[in-house]
Amino acid sequence: MTATLAMPHRLDRSIIINASRDTVFAYFTDSTRWARWWGQGSTIDPRAGGAVQICHPGGVQVAGEILEINPPARLVFTYGYVSGTPMPVGASVVTIQLDDDAAGTRLNLSHVFTDEKVRDEMVQGWRFQLSLFGNLVANDLHTGASSAVDGWFSAWSEPDTARREALLDRLATKEIRFRDKFSLIDGISDLRPHLAAVHKFMPGMRLEREGDIRHCQGTVLADWVARAADGSERGRGTNVFAMDHTGRIESVTGFWNAPKQP
Repeated sequence: MTATLAMPHRLDRSIIINASRDTVFAYFTDSTRWARWWGQGSTIDPRAGGAVQICHPGGVQVAGEILEINPPARLVFTYGYVSGTPMPVGASVVTIQLDDDAAGTRLNLSHVFTDEKVRDEMVQGWRFQLSLFGNLVANDLHTGASSAVDGWFSAWSEPDTARREALLDRLATKEIRFRDKFSLIDGISDLRPHLAAVHKFMPGMRLEREGDIRHCQGTVLADWVARAADGSERGRGTNVFAMDHTGRIESVTGFWNAPKQP
């Protein structure tokens, strides 16, 4: 605290990461995860007095020391450049505070400096680095997104009620929302009879994913094709999936492609 009193210039940034605090904090206690955020060769010794090493692309190196660590809530460390420019080792202090949020975790970052100009130079750097960090955590959390998407299409294709509903219960939140040009569904209790009606009025219909999914920070795009019982194509389009911080599907929006003109 005494050291930071001599650093009157402050940079603050707050972001939401759709993951639990334990999941987020694990990137501050493991050098492999730390290096996946900052760059190859970066390390962290997760204890008070432990060394922090950051290797930026191009060989720029940052060194620091952990002043405080309180999993899964708080990490405080000094931050400075080995070259001495734009600030020497020990010349600034970074505080990362993690708080619970309905969407997962709110990460609050504070970086204090002795020099106002250096503070201003770091604003875009932290905007960029925290964006990379949020994307890294989301990519790791949603490594199973393809399976979740395939499970969703399997639920639409499953004629057996018990198996279909078991799939939905495993994959979707209770508050699941589904929207397309034929649907305005809120909640799994509304989705269940909606899917039952699909099989009543279109027996044998199935949905299949086409191609690889595309994922960015908990939002997934997946192309699909709808086929009748005889295998003929009945339509195709793209679904937008929103995943929650546990990896479950919380909303789906479906876009149908316009039919090809003869």
